[in-house]
Amino acid sequence: MRIGKTDQPFSAICTSDAESIRVRGLDLCGQIIGRMDFTSYFWLLVTGNTPSDDQRFMADAVLAAIAEHGLVPSVVAARMTYAAAPEAMQGAVAAGLSGCGSVVLGSAEVAGRFLADLVEGAGATALEPVVTTKLNEYRAVKRAIPGFGHPQHSGGDPRAHRLLGLADERGISGAHVAALRAVKAALPTAFGRDLPINVNGAIPAVMLDAGFPLPALKGISLLARTASLIAHLREESERPIGFILSAEAAKAIRYDGQ
Repeated sequence: MRIGKTDQPFSAICTSDAESIRVRGLDLCGQIIGRMDFTSYFWLLVTGNTPSDDQRFMADAVLAAIAEHGLVPSVVAARMTYAAAPEAMQGAVAAGLSGCGSVVLGSAEVAGRFLADLVEGAGATALEPVVTTKLNEYRAVKRAIPGFGHPQHSGGDPRAHRLLGLADERGISGAHVAALRAVKAALPTAFGRDLPINVNGAIPAVMLDAGFPLPALKGISLLARTASLIAHLREESERPIGFILSAEAAKAIRYDGQ
């Protein structure tokens, strides 16, 4: 991570001249437009490499899994913003994405770093002792385990089951999926109860095993949710509920000041 540091004045993503535009070394009009699907293009943009069939497949599955999940906080924020400023769709989308943090939507990045630390800590040795140590550390400070638990899908997040099953079928499951499953197996002993793997635990596990870079994990959620926000804002323009959401929020909160 070199954010804020002065580096060499170069970029390897895009360049152009009077006759052509090149993206990651490929001719945009001759090799990308009409020839490459958007998921593959996203992978190329982020990594600099054209994805394999398995990488494209898993990225596509993950984007579909995380794009839409109803009136979650990011969607509510976007629809309420659009109701107040219908001339600024970009502001409403930005409002929705601004809440992509460690608790909702952006938690795949947190879980990814957690799993990557376990894999690095284990090295060529067994995962179980490393997992046990890490879980004991989290329990000592009453810290939630990233990638586990769900308020609605207490019996197991169906999106997580599907993604992990697809990774198994494609032969992509590797060290990070193994670490996720080792944590799942150790939770009853370490925490005294079982917890389901949620979609934000499955996403980093399968994407890291597929070769997607850890620093870009949050970008997957941002890209996917942008598609959903545009859908909600289009609906908001025709069937507005933004002010209903605002009014219901006001009703639900009681004043307890002086």
